[in-house]
Formats: sequence, C-alpha cells, structure tokens
Amino acid sequence: MTDTGSAPVPGATPPPAPVTLVASDLDRTLIYSAASLQLTMPDEQAPRLLCVEVYGGAPLSYMTETAAALLDELARTTVFVPTTTRTREQYNRIHLPGPAPRYAICANGGHILVDGVSDPDWHEHVVRRIADECASLAEVRAHLQAVGDPSWLLKERVAEDLFAYLVVDRAGLPEGWVKELSAWADPRGWTVSLQGRKVYAVPKPLTKSAAMREVARRSGATLTLAAGDSLLDADLLLAADRAWRPGHGELADCGWGAPDTEVLRERGGAAGEEILRRFLRAADPLNV
Repeated sequence: MTDTGSAPVPGATPPPAPVTLVASDLDRTLIYSAASLQLTMPDEQAPRLLCVEVYGGAPLSYMTETAAALLDELARTTVFVPTTTRTREQYNRIHLPGPAPRYAICANGGHILVDGVSDPDWHEHVVRRIADECASLAEVRAHLQAVGDPSWLLKERVAEDLFAYLVVDRAGLPEGWVKELSAWADPRGWTVSLQGRKVYAVPKPLTKSAAMREVARRSGATLTLAAGDSLLDADLLLAADRAWRPGHGELADCGWGAPDTEVLRERGGAAGEEILRRFLRAADPLNV
C-alpha cells in the first residue's frame, strides 16, 4: 500500500487562510492629545507628529509618524477594527492612516459600523439587552445630576442615548466620589469609569468585547488581538487571544493584569508605537 501522507486530495478545497482581527481602543492607546503624548525627551529629539483629528478648527489628536506607518501596514494585512467609547460623530472626526477600516466599533459596542454605516440589527440587540438587564438611563442621569457639584462638574452629556458621562475638574473631584458612584451603579447594572476629565456611566451589557466577537464571527477571524488603557477596555482585553496595555492609563493606575495581556513599560505616544509593533509581530504567520 502506498503511503500518501499529507498529500492534498485532487479537487479538494484548500483550507481558508488564517484571518487576524485587531480590535484596538483609540484615545490614549493609538492616538493622543498633545498633553497625553508625554514627550519627555529633549525638544530636539521629539518625534515628528501626524495630526489625525481636528475639532473646532484646531488640531486635537496625534500619532507619531512612526506609529502612522505601522498602522498603515497593520490595516493592510489584518482586519483592523477601531474600537472606541466615542460616539459615531466623535469617531468620524478621526482620520487614521491606511485604508479605511471595513468595520469599526463605536459607543463602547453600541454600534458596529460596516463601511461607515451602523448595523441596525446589532444596535437593536444591544438596546434590548440594556432594557432587560439595567436601570434606565433616565434614573442614572438623575442620580449623576443629584450627586454632582457645580464647583467641579463642568458638563453632563448623553452619548447615543446609550450611556452618560460627566466632564469634571479633576482637581476639585472629591476623593472617593467615583468609588461611591460605582457602589451605587453596580447593583443597577451599570459600570463607572474615570478617564482623564471624564466620568463614564455605562450599562454592563454595553461592551466592546461583545461587539468584537460579532465582528470576529462575521470576518472569520482565527486570531484576535486587542489593546486598551481604561477599565472600559478590560473586557476587550480579556476576550482577545492576545492583548496589550500601555504603562499609563486607568488600568495601569489600578495595577490591572490578566494572563493573556502583556503590560508594556512604554507610556504616551511611545506606547502607541510599541502596541502597533506588537500587533504586527503577533499577526505575522512566520512568528507563530
């Protein structure tokens, strides 16, 4: 008897090529305000910057040119999915280098954009879950307004009719206030996150991880990679096959870690570059 070994069967369909999905947070993970870039080197050694967002006629968010080149390569070789708590309007202000992503996740998972258009079935699914499992947005907003103080509360906003956030003066925010708000929100099915000058109140079913899994299903992903810096990114990092978090941010401040999440020492814009290098290295089949 002849041993055919692993020779292909004539006429057989070859197995599909592996597909890597990269779901990355944007603000303070891949893109940075001037203040959050943390350019601690001498001015003459500072990297060249690319502006990727303008707001009110002024530049707002940046990447280093090195990070921009890395992202361009990543977007051409993987299913790159920007994954943000930003609303669709806020996301559309960003102009990332490289080809336009086929998919994007906005409003912390409340919207999956497909070629720039929100998928209505996904949005309706999320809205139903929130209604079934959580206190109402109206109740949460009323509480936020009741416990806020005009001396440090600058703005109160609703995002996409899904969640609420406050813009605060961090210096005036009382110690323990966020912790008390979290204790109130948790039994009502809501999560609280402090990111920079913003305090977010988000329903627990509204997650980046659920939206990432849906995009992975649609794209046929065989490997999922993720990165993020805030507590609202923790579920995303846990859901991915491999993940990274920078040396700054809310997760770093509380010492958060997980077995499949690498903690980077880099902070600010340098962390953005390093995250993109790790994505590319992990997505390269020669490194498997």
